[in-house]
Amino acid sequence: MPPFHVIIPARYQSGRLPGKPLMDIAGKPMIQRVVEQAQQSAASWVIVATDDVRIETAVKEFGGEVVMTSTEHQSGGDRIAEATTILGLDDDCLIVNVQGDEPDMPPSLINQVAELLESKPEAAMATASAPLENDEQLLDPSIVKVVTDKDDYALYFSRATIPWVRSESSSDMADNAVDIVRRHLGIYAYRSGYIQQFSSRSPCSLEQLEKLEQLRVLWHGERIACAYANEIPSPGVDNTQDLDNARRRFSQAAVFF
Repeated sequence: MPPFHVIIPARYQSGRLPGKPLMDIAGKPMIQRVVEQAQQSAASWVIVATDDVRIETAVKEFGGEVVMTSTEHQSGGDRIAEATTILGLDDDCLIVNVQGDEPDMPPSLINQVAELLESKPEAAMATASAPLENDEQLLDPSIVKVVTDKDDYALYFSRATIPWVRSESSSDMADNAVDIVRRHLGIYAYRSGYIQQFSSRSPCSLEQLEKLEQLRVLWHGERIACAYANEIPSPGVDNTQDLDNARRRFSQAAVFF
């Protein structure tokens, strides 16, 4: 297992759920749930990178480590780039980006993307994917899709249905595309020096259209290794329904411990 750190970007403002890192999930703020999951991985250091003193205070209260970053960042990758500078990390230091709204992120998946990047020195980044669960996910713009080449390097990420099955029968779309398209999981591994380079570049037009920062990597001709996840996380918390579901899962789990 290669040595690596986990950095969790967590901003207070959110279009759908302002302040969601601090929202209670079965007695703990969501950011604490995310940190505790990451601490069960093989990471040697787990740090929250935030832009809000309320999140900083909460993390310190439960004994976590946190760095304050700018409120001007447009993406989690940009926030992590600043955090690596503040922390003084070497360029070859391996970082796993765990999203601050993923309280169910499996520790084994964190380890998997770190090991994947270590095994792919030609890759700028590593990530993970899972099969689509149903036909509706194929058409859902909130579900990010990814297609890869034969060696499991990403060809493209999109909120749209990719690839489009050219057929007169709508059933062909479901029957054929669901087996090819993967659901992208929002976890990334990269080296500290690369995320600095990434952040120094302006967002590309595809990234701005799709609102997917990983397209900035492909835009510059770099490679993203994309493995099938060894353990699939529950959905992240994007809206009130997701929050209710997360609360239910953690409350049910607490009954057994």
